[in-house]
Amino acid sequence: MLMYKILVADDEKDVVSLLKDYFEMNDYLVITAYSGAEAIEKTAQNPDIILLDVNMPDGDGLSVCRKIRDNVPCPILFLTARIEDSDKISGFASGGDDYIIKPFSMDELGARVSAHIRRDHRIKAQANVRYFGNLTMDYTGKTVAVDGTILDIAKKEFQIMELLSVNCGQVFDKERIYEKIWGYDSEGDSAVIAEHIRRIRAKLAKFGEEYHIETVWGMGYKWKK
Repeated sequence: MLMYKILVADDEKDVVSLLKDYFEMNDYLVITAYSGAEAIEKTAQNPDIILLDVNMPDGDGLSVCRKIRDNVPCPILFLTARIEDSDKISGFASGGDDYIIKPFSMDELGARVSAHIRRDHRIKAQANVRYFGNLTMDYTGKTVAVDGTILDIAKKEFQIMELLSVNCGQVFDKERIYEKIWGYDSEGDSAVIAEHIRRIRAKLAKFGEEYHIETVWGMGYKWKK
């Protein structure tokens, strides 16, 4: 089962502990931070959503949000006791997606977190993602997943899979694949394509998905749904 990652950043350890217990019971992978600097550092773990306290000792959550917003695409929800409209406006202006007022109902918070993740994933899916049975090609994120598990696919391997899957059913010979991926002026041998195809199939075979790349004998390769 796919577990979503949630980053909880608050300088109050009791609050962090409470949220950690709640979200772990609801099958989230919880990353914790107790300061603004630590929150910024932990975003490297690519959370699916961030709960960010507005008041922290080494910098408020608004400044943290502004620092990470350009590089962190996931939803950011502020946790705060502030209730003025001007504070809410500041939160949204800094790049936040929601404003949760303390004290809050854990079930309401859980529902909001779930709703934001669903909406975020719908947007990403509409952006540039295609599904081939249990296999997902994310052309924007440059990732390949099977049942939610991200595969370790090298750059050239992904580019070959992208070329074939976008043109599903069309046959590409090795020379054309080489020209499309490496370029017309590249020095090399199109025989390298066969080795890349072998590696891709080996990685897909671990999940029973190797059939997507079909060899058309004497002609080349094509993608099957």
